[in-house]
Amino acid sequence: MTDVQGTVADGFEPVRDAFADNFARRGERGAAVVVHQGGRKVVDLWGGTRDVDGDAPWTPDTAQIVRSATKGVAAAVPLLLHQRGQVDLDAPVGTYWPEFKAAGKERVLVRHLLAHRAGVPVLDTPLTPEQARDGVSGPRAVAAQAPAWEPGTDHGYHAQTYSWTVGELVRRVTGRDIGAWIADEIAAPLGLDLWLGLPEAEQHRAGRIGDVEPPAGTGTPGLRVRPKQAVSDAYRDPASLTRRAFAAIDPMPDENDPAYRAAVLPASAGVATAEALSRFYAALIGDVEDGGRRLFAPATLTLARSEESAGPDRVLIANTRFGLGYMLHGPASPLLAAGSFGHPGRGGSLAFADPESGISFGYVTNGMQKNVTADPRAQALVRAVARALAG
Repeated sequence: MTDVQGTVADGFEPVRDAFADNFARRGERGAAVVVHQGGRKVVDLWGGTRDVDGDAPWTPDTAQIVRSATKGVAAAVPLLLHQRGQVDLDAPVGTYWPEFKAAGKERVLVRHLLAHRAGVPVLDTPLTPEQARDGVSGPRAVAAQAPAWEPGTDHGYHAQTYSWTVGELVRRVTGRDIGAWIADEIAAPLGLDLWLGLPEAEQHRAGRIGDVEPPAGTGTPGLRVRPKQAVSDAYRDPASLTRRAFAAIDPMPDENDPAYRAAVLPASAGVATAEALSRFYAALIGDVEDGGRRLFAPATLTLARSEESAGPDRVLIANTRFGLGYMLHGPASPLLAAGSFGHPGRGGSLAFADPESGISFGYVTNGMQKNVTADPRAQALVRAVARALAG
């Protein structure tokens, strides 16, 4: 039995039970989960090993790369710039980034980038890992790319290209890369162990991640709202939008490489603790204990979780729902309740907020299972939070 460390507030014992059960039954290697309610930490648990392939124990300050859970952190930046009057969500992207207007993208709006409606989830010529992180090749490639559908008319998950569309927008507006903006305007004021571009001095904090197989009989992970065969076929077909979207960087980078962790890739390369993710989402919806001030004004919060895209996703082959930069509660990505918003990371991690209950949630793991939006370990924890709230 894995020794689970940490604390839970009275009434949240079901979360501890579910977390321990993940190690016993669902193939967990090393993980942490933190929950805030009304800005106060009510769950703080960790266990297992810091490295998926090692023996050193997970500690309270262990951080992990969280893949697409990074998108939820990055999405806050253009929304905060809008809140400050620096970005018009209904302006063409070309207003801020003239080169982006090429190849039929003149009518792509800023809100289309955030809601996965821009039509550029793929690149005709994928980038190497070195190009992906150089800060120049990615924005140049998406600016030149012709859209796969008429922008604004449909949606499809921009799995990798989100890094360069949203990241370059922020750079053009602010003159800073999005990683520096997050460090200065979000992470430092809130005291978050969260980085988009992990500094060399913090590299020791990051554990090694890797693929793991869930034990047999633990449930069908991942996208379950369409026949599993359709999803599998899409990932196998080299010509599908699904395969091409995830292969916009080819070959796949080594996510344990310090150079990759140091890259400013808003789609996938954030490094964070569970505490940082939960505290970040707590600050989106309210003040946080120990002096953290609310980030989103009420109108901005409404924008973040108002449905912009819904229905069949051209990339994920599932019925997805997106607000402005955030996945919304639904069959493909179950969160806590109808008003919840956040973002999963492929293979495990999950972070979200539920304004109505005042709950924020952060889960990170080093064992990447075969799922995109609904990891069974994360879902077990979310269900446990719901049981705790129900009393």
